[in-house]
Amino acid sequence: MSAPAAADGSTAVQALISPGLTLPLVGVVLVWVAIACWRDTGTPRRFWRGLFWALFALPFLAGDLMTAQLGQTLTYRLVGGLVLLLGLIAGLGLSRGSGAAPSPRALALRQQRASVLGHRLFLPVLAIPALTVAGVLVGPWLRVSHWSLLAPQALTLGALTLACLCAVLLGWRITGESPRHALAASQGVIESIGWPLVLPLMLAMLGGVFLASHTGQAVESLTRLLLRPDNKAAVVMTYTLGMAAFTMVMGNAFAAFPVMAAGVALPFLIQGHGANPAPVLSIGMLCGYCGTLLTPMAANFNIVPAALLNLQDRHGVIKAQAPTALLLLALQTVLLYLIV
Repeated sequence: MSAPAAADGSTAVQALISPGLTLPLVGVVLVWVAIACWRDTGTPRRFWRGLFWALFALPFLAGDLMTAQLGQTLTYRLVGGLVLLLGLIAGLGLSRGSGAAPSPRALALRQQRASVLGHRLFLPVLAIPALTVAGVLVGPWLRVSHWSLLAPQALTLGALTLACLCAVLLGWRITGESPRHALAASQGVIESIGWPLVLPLMLAMLGGVFLASHTGQAVESLTRLLLRPDNKAAVVMTYTLGMAAFTMVMGNAFAAFPVMAAGVALPFLIQGHGANPAPVLSIGMLCGYCGTLLTPMAANFNIVPAALLNLQDRHGVIKAQAPTALLLLALQTVLLYLIV
């Protein structure tokens, strides 16, 4: 069978690892967690916990099929309603796990096993970023004829998927456990994180929503109303502090970037003061990252580690990062003023 043709008439590249494989794999893990919750008799809210993860898995498993059968508009509305339902379940506290601590015997057994395996336990964790970077760098050359290992249009996602699969195989090799044990362990990790797992996906789409609603133009109009465009210090502080503040609200610097770049950086710093776009936009992203260190909305950075480490203070990570973030934000503001 010949390869399908691309839109420009050339031969399309068929990828072995693409979003069409990655997303269903995520859905399968979430379905496993849902089933494990429903089978977990004797624990509170097991029906609602299982329902939460089953609903969360639905877009990963059937998103493409829903789009093909129902169209984009109806699919987006259904997924939006699903997100609201997930928020309602989480907001009522029905998705929380039982929170039961392991027994002393289980803890002792786990520590004994860890002492035997030693530092080899860190190899699967370290393998994920290392293999992801390697996959991104060499991915374009992993191609034979019209077949490619990683999808060119989703190279990073494909490399991350391959890295995670290799890390799982490495973990099985080191520990001697079965795939079933890996899935069973994933339930504890996923439930310990809980609803914040949904937050990065929602926040990632928020930048697109703001861009479609022309929020950047609204920010530009407000800035012209409140500030003098020729006041370089005021414009620089509006941009850097605004990037940090928007990121704190949205939990994602990439969501804040198009708003502040279109509303402040482009019209006032680049066009108005003739600044070089490269350092202006780069420093703006760094200011956004400072905001990431200061907000619980960045759940994958600040709330998930606290849950995994069983910290008593869920905001302990933010409190530890705050002095560094504020110092870097101030230094970047000064640096951008000098560059402009």
